[in-house]
Amino acid sequence: MILSVNSVNKSYTQVNSGSIDVIKDVSFDVKKGETIAITGQSGSGKTTLLSLLAGLERPDSGVIRLDDVDLNQMNEDKLAKFRAQKIGIVFQQFHLMSHLSAEENISLPLEILKSSDIEDKTNSVLKQVGLEHRKNHLPSRLSGGECQRVAIARALVVKPSILLADEPTGNLDNQTGHQVVNLLFDLVESIHMTLIMVTHNTELADRCQRQLQLIEGCLQ
Repeated sequence: MILSVNSVNKSYTQVNSGSIDVIKDVSFDVKKGETIAITGQSGSGKTTLLSLLAGLERPDSGVIRLDDVDLNQMNEDKLAKFRAQKIGIVFQQFHLMSHLSAEENISLPLEILKSSDIEDKTNSVLKQVGLEHRKNHLPSRLSGGECQRVAIARALVVKPSILLADEPTGNLDNQTGHQVVNLLFDLVESIHMTLIMVTHNTELADRCQRQLQLIEGCLQ
């Protein structure tokens, strides 16, 4: 298994309302190369679960192991480095650096990891997402679909063990979203990448090999 989630719980304390349980005793395993959709209504805990899998938040209890490493046993510095090497993340809001070109946004993870052959690796993934001709453009000069292609390229440039996607078509129109989804699945399948995607889109979820449904923080 590339990912193992065992009895994970997460709650938040809110002013005047006490503790709210968001993720409740969630357990599941993911095989290498598997594509999984996490579905559920708004507020069911999907994004929180993805944040836990990414190591962006820590569980209150339970164990998350990626590549046989317990995420909760690492300090913040080690976890940040591990995440940069092993986990690619695609957000609904793109989260591109507005002052950096498409090329610079994509190469940023490689710069952080002090990787070799940064230019070659960046140009290769730019070609894969069909944006060689737009590499010098800032995000403000790119369409929504192009920004999401940059975000996908940035997530994949380090060849991570797993790709996490949070509503990757949520900010795109239907036609553009369809194009981005086709690209995403083509890339994932071509390199046998493990994909976990949060989505409320049933058509998108059906393209994954397996679906996990969250209902009020519980996995069904």
